[in-house]
Amino acid sequence: MSDIAEQEVLVAELRCSRGEEHPETLAAMLNLAELLWKEGRVGAARPLEEQVVAARLRLFGERHADTLKAMGKLATTIGAQGDLAGARVMQQRIVELAPEVWSEDGRDTWRALNNLAGTVAAEGDLAGAREMLETAISAMTRLWGEEDGDSLAAMGNLAGVLWQMGERDEAYWLQQQVLETRRRVQGAGDPATRAAMAAFEIMQRDSGF
Repeated sequence: MSDIAEQEVLVAELRCSRGEEHPETLAAMLNLAELLWKEGRVGAARPLEEQVVAARLRLFGERHADTLKAMGKLATTIGAQGDLAGARVMQQRIVELAPEVWSEDGRDTWRALNNLAGTVAAEGDLAGAREMLETAISAMTRLWGEEDGDSLAAMGNLAGVLWQMGERDEAYWLQQQVLETRRRVQGAGDPATRAAMAAFEIMQRDSGF
């Protein structure tokens, strides 16, 4: 039995034994959605995420960590399906509520801003995305250092935005730093390191560095 099939069985069992809106059922539904995502079945993941968001809004309201995390997953799915405006609206709401729910210096607070910046960049507002990423990076490096995974993720996103803005020397240098740090801290085989390498190789090929 595949991982997805096993998770589907678990969700069905929890629905029967615990109920549709029990926290364990909802968590299992999100896990199933994540497995579907990994298989590229985004359309199948979305209804599950929408059910979880609706249930958690009823149970906990907006100002709750579990609700915001579910909203974040749904926003990512909405954006992946091409509705960038819908994703941005949801991510903006998460960013607004994040300091209250996770605190000003909470890791998820700054991850939320990083995610919003990605959607804003995809919509074409590169200057707006750059400002958000620079704010996030300043906070992340202050809180967790330049070698932290979230700091590096935001730095890599900024490198991509700078590249699109035509600031290629700065983008190339920043992406190189991200790659070298990931290699040193996480190892060459880590998926994040490989992704950083792929982005760096594109810059090398396109720029002639």
